[in-house]
Amino acid sequence: MKARTAVVAAATAALCFAAVSCGPSGDDSSGGKDTARASSPSSAKPSGDDTSPPSPPPSTLPATTGRVLTEAELTEAALATGDVADYEVTPLQGSEETGTEKAENQACRPLAAVINGAPEPAAAATVFRTVMDRSEEGKDDQTVVTEILTSHPKGAAQQVLRDVRDAVQACAGGFRTSSDEGPSTYSKVDLLDASRVGEESIAYQVTGNIEGDKVPLVFQLVRRGSTVVTFYVADFVDATPPELPAEVVTAQLAKLP
Repeated sequence: MKARTAVVAAATAALCFAAVSCGPSGDDSSGGKDTARASSPSSAKPSGDDTSPPSPPPSTLPATTGRVLTEAELTEAALATGDVADYEVTPLQGSEETGTEKAENQACRPLAAVINGAPEPAAAATVFRTVMDRSEEGKDDQTVVTEILTSHPKGAAQQVLRDVRDAVQACAGGFRTSSDEGPSTYSKVDLLDASRVGEESIAYQVTGNIEGDKVPLVFQLVRRGSTVVTFYVADFVDATPPELPAEVVTAQLAKLP
């Protein structure tokens, strides 16, 4: 459950989809070879002796109003320091500008949109947060989670999840993008098993190539009413497939109206 990125780079490198694209420049040197895949659901209780509570089933949460939240309402609903023990929550640096990656294959456009930090169809309001495990402060493998809360007009939140689900299937063999920073190559896309949370959710891993190194990027999108929360973790140190802390997902869902 690590976003294995050095603390000094956490505010920028931990988010591939902000002002600076995390996408690799040039050709992918992996040649499409397999990389390690996350063996546990990104939002479910990992295997082993981890004691993180599993995300609650949708029935444990109050019925959603379905309202399209304003930016102020999303800000109120976003995680804050103190909501999850040992985690510090801050606004994401550089979130004023989203990425500019465009998929060469139109079928993969929804994946590029999520990497950019701008899920499609376009949101009515967006709030970015960085969630860091303070108990691991000073470690190279400190857990860093980036989350994006987006509210969408009627029916559009469902469309976001549907389009991403289709793209994960269509782009399993990888895809290329172009951006203001240059071309990027993602060698594969894997659908991950995940516990059912929110009204619907999807988790997947995109394997990127940054300066010749394979980097696993794990995303989970969860919908509650007209709001979509995108959670993102990555491993920039040793390419170990990261897992999303279940307690972060649980706490965030509980705050959504």
